[in-house]
Amino acid sequence: MNGTAIRAEGLVRRFGENAAVDGVDLSVKPGEIYGFLGPNGAGKTTTVRMLVTLLSPTAGRATVAGRDVVSEPHEVRLRIGVALQEAALDAQQTGAEILHLQGRLYGLTTGETKRRLAELGELIDLGDALDRRVGGYSGGMRRRLDLAAALVHNPDVLFLDEPTTGLDPVSRQKVWEEVRRLNDELGVTIFLTTQYLEEADRLADRVGIIDAGRIAAEGTPEDLKRSVGQDIVVARTRGEANGAVEKLRGLEAVERVDVHGEELTVATPDGPRVVGKVAVALEESGVAVERLTLRTPTLDDVFLEVTGNRLGTDDGADTDEEGR
Repeated sequence: MNGTAIRAEGLVRRFGENAAVDGVDLSVKPGEIYGFLGPNGAGKTTTVRMLVTLLSPTAGRATVAGRDVVSEPHEVRLRIGVALQEAALDAQQTGAEILHLQGRLYGLTTGETKRRLAELGELIDLGDALDRRVGGYSGGMRRRLDLAAALVHNPDVLFLDEPTTGLDPVSRQKVWEEVRRLNDELGVTIFLTTQYLEEADRLADRVGIIDAGRIAAEGTPEDLKRSVGQDIVVARTRGEANGAVEKLRGLEAVERVDVHGEELTVATPDGPRVVGKVAVALEESGVAVERLTLRTPTLDDVFLEVTGNRLGTDDGADTDEEGR
């Protein structure tokens, strides 16, 4: 696969008067893991549904694995694997039956499917469970089976929609290992939507943050975190801290001050030198501080700066079709 694995140019999707996706531009290289983040209603799921040919764009153009999602949807589907958040697995079938059916749907012979399952056996780590009915599977086992079903036909591009939502920490770690191994060993391009910032930080080569239907920030996790500042001073207060903002902004080496309810954050290139000054400024402003901490930036800080909310805490109404 030459050029780009996924490309979107001015992608738009409207529902009535509402533009759920409003001019998205994307370019994902072959072999890349691209993390896609956004608050509820930002256009995240609608974008993915257009890329996997489940929705038609209102305007703009997109290609996946070199094929146009509008004029060549069948060719796109042959070249992608899709594991959606809710795995649609028949509880009465065995794991093996589901995977063999998936192989037939993609035109694989029985022998080809068996060889492919042998290749995937170590990856999905289901062992004898493949011969048991899916109704007895745990959540983590269902996710791994769904992942295998998306990989049976050896796709060029894999779309994972919040693959670890609802899983316990051990199962989540297992899925992370499998995603990384898919990328490292098989070279699969992966488009990953997630609500876990740690997941994007750990797995993604690049991250795109969508807000109000547009790409609001994009880059490697490290570059995005550096854009926020080298250090973050976080003050948890009793009551509002707006009265201290101007005083804090006037401090030397303070790059940015943000207040969200009873949490105040200060971005600075020199946290150890600034943290004491922040404490003094808050006290002089009459702000009661419950906790004052110094840490390096995280993707959560990037997300907060770009969207104005922590991931999953936005208060606005859903505008994306995913919220309907």
